[in-house]
Amino acid sequence: MTAQLIDGNQLSKQLRTAVATRAQALKAKGVTPGLAVVLVGDNPASQVYVRNKVKACEDSGLHSVLEKYEATMTEADLLGRVEALNKEPGIHGILVQLPLPAHIDAQKVIEAISPAKDVDGFHIASAGALMTGLPGFWPCTPYGCMKMLESIGYDLRGKHAVVIGRSNIVGKPMALMLLQKDATVTVAHSRTQNLKALTLQADVIVAAVGKRNVLTADMVKPGAVVLDVGMNRNDEGKLCGDVDFDGVKEVAGYITPVPGGVGPMTITMLLVNTLEAAERASK
Repeated sequence: MTAQLIDGNQLSKQLRTAVATRAQALKAKGVTPGLAVVLVGDNPASQVYVRNKVKACEDSGLHSVLEKYEATMTEADLLGRVEALNKEPGIHGILVQLPLPAHIDAQKVIEAISPAKDVDGFHIASAGALMTGLPGFWPCTPYGCMKMLESIGYDLRGKHAVVIGRSNIVGKPMALMLLQKDATVTVAHSRTQNLKALTLQADVIVAAVGKRNVLTADMVKPGAVVLDVGMNRNDEGKLCGDVDFDGVKEVAGYITPVPGGVGPMTITMLLVNTLEAAERASK
């Protein structure tokens, strides 16, 4: 049995086409959805991510503004820029690329973003909305995972989902989203004992720890759905995830590849959130 691939590139294309159509409808009303991306410093990975985000916006008919600043920018100056963007009517979403230089308190910057423009879904108000089931912006990576499950018609009701990782960006919000769909959720992490015993019970496994081969074939129940959020490099320097893909694909029912799985979905859900922010603002 070889698992079916959940193709993030293909699903992203479909969702981005829908985004472009909705963006066109807003433009007809005189509103162009706008995203401001703020990059502080010259982290090479961040520069690539930011470039991809800006290009994705433009390709989908959204307006994007990229603001680049030196790593020496003060926290006060960055907070000032965020405050100005909060007041800018043509900007519906604000994304401050992480990580920030060490002298800037990232949480303080995130909390300075207006919840109405928090398209990354990192603001405490967004986290609270997710926790209580109220409307808000969902963090893009776990939101993308949920869309992938939806794309295969997977019914989570009563299923056991194991999330490996407890970060604020992926693990915790992922667990809450799965709970909203009536899954029974276990969150595993670096202090979890006997991870294999948990994953062997799982109908759905989300691996999100940033560690190669954290999930191997002997840890997966036949037919399980495996979503690989990890981004690592193997010994040859090639991109790989947290899952031993070659082994696990022979056991799982569905699996996401790396690259071409969850990665493209993260940027796509950023576009969806920006569009929804613009639609809410135009009502």
